[in-house]
Amino acid sequence: MTDLRLPYGFARRYGVVVTGAVAGGLGVALREGEPPVAALAEVRRIAGRPLHVERVAAARFDRMLADHYAGDGVAAAAAMGEADGLGSLVDGIPTAEDLLDSADEAPVIRLINGLIAEAAREGVSDIHIEPYETALVVRMRVDGQLRERHRLPASVAATVVSRVKVMARLDIAERRLPQDGRIGLALAGKSLDVRVSTLPSRAGERVVLRLLDKDNAGIGLEALGMPPAIEADLRAALAEPNGMVLVTGPTGSGKTTSLYAGLRLLNDGSRNILTVEDPVEYAVDGVGQTQVNARVGLSFAAGLRAILRQDPDVVMVGEIRDSETAEIAVQAALTGHLVLSSVHTNDAAGAITRLRDFGVEPFLIASVLRAVVAQRLVRRLCDDCAEWHPLDAARAAMVGLPEGTRARRPRGCDACAGSGWRGRIGVFEAVRVGDRVRRLIMDGGDEAAIAAIAFRKNPDLAAAARTMVRDGITTAEEAARVMRAGEGPADG
Repeated sequence: MTDLRLPYGFARRYGVVVTGAVAGGLGVALREGEPPVAALAEVRRIAGRPLHVERVAAARFDRMLADHYAGDGVAAAAAMGEADGLGSLVDGIPTAEDLLDSADEAPVIRLINGLIAEAAREGVSDIHIEPYETALVVRMRVDGQLRERHRLPASVAATVVSRVKVMARLDIAERRLPQDGRIGLALAGKSLDVRVSTLPSRAGERVVLRLLDKDNAGIGLEALGMPPAIEADLRAALAEPNGMVLVTGPTGSGKTTSLYAGLRLLNDGSRNILTVEDPVEYAVDGVGQTQVNARVGLSFAAGLRAILRQDPDVVMVGEIRDSETAEIAVQAALTGHLVLSSVHTNDAAGAITRLRDFGVEPFLIASVLRAVVAQRLVRRLCDDCAEWHPLDAARAAMVGLPEGTRARRPRGCDACAGSGWRGRIGVFEAVRVGDRVRRLIMDGGDEAAIAAIAFRKNPDLAAAARTMVRDGITTAEEAARVMRAGEGPADG
């Protein structure tokens, strides 16, 4: 009996997972702690063969539990022809429920739970539920790319959307206006936060579920993959008693994760750390977090103005998006606070121009700005199957490399599910505001002049992307996405 599979509830309760057949018996992983003698005896009885038990730490056991059971029910739920109604559902669904503990639930509930479990297991960032006249299409964003996963009968669309709304505490009767909510879930003991957005469309309501792994709130700077020189610059800026540290990049480039990593470094219990965010992505112990609420007039500027009266040492503003917020943030940095925030610009030097556009005087920018980090995410090639080849003229020109430079391209294998890619990696550049850059800012220097000084020793985004192509980490096409328009050929 090599395919013995224990019920999820049993495995979770007693801390037992069957790992597979071994010589002369069956492999079993046992969570550290009091040995469940009766449970092991039951597994031994069902298996009909000796057990080879391996004790594992609780954290490793939780990962094994998720790996073994996260995909349960997905195929059956996706293949269903019709969904049962929501008759027995009530509004009092618990705030956090375990997705995998639902064997007896209605098909529509199993469908939603199965989709989220599948997405969490495969590292999906967003689930798109899209109704059309002929089908309900489910697409998932993996490594920044959308892929169709399931195509269901159009007749189940209203039921599926209503179920998601119930889970997110949204108004199921309101179908004419967009709504936003969130769902707190547990997947085999792992906490997930799911942001829900609905949007009316011609064939029904579209739903996007964004999965936020709460474990990411604990990521440190060392786990971001920054080059040592950039990480050292950022750490030095965060060690300053006051000033402003900015992270820039487009939506989905990992700015929030970098900001949280900075907060984690500062969150040592000796500082009062307050944030104003839209929305609060991760709950962090020891940090006071406030969420923007436009309906009651709580904007970034209003929230920032309020938290400055709470005696903070460190302030994080989710995004500087208007002149009022920029002005208050700069004043906070001038009056002894360390301010962390993000702005939407193409590169690090562009953040300085953006602050000028918001009406901040150059001498104030020069006085408060400590560092600006720009980042992008590119897909990482699968190390098991990527192939080396010389770049042709067109691809070499994309990234400013000589024709014939050896690079790698995706092929596809079992390890990467045939995609050729496995995860994403950050590309970074940083401007550390020292004396020369500070004088240039005060004199009104443009982006090119600031970049010329800032990147004399450290690579900019384009140079960092070229290095990744030469090292076989990503492709020329991926690298070209992060380069600034008009980037010239390599200068060596």
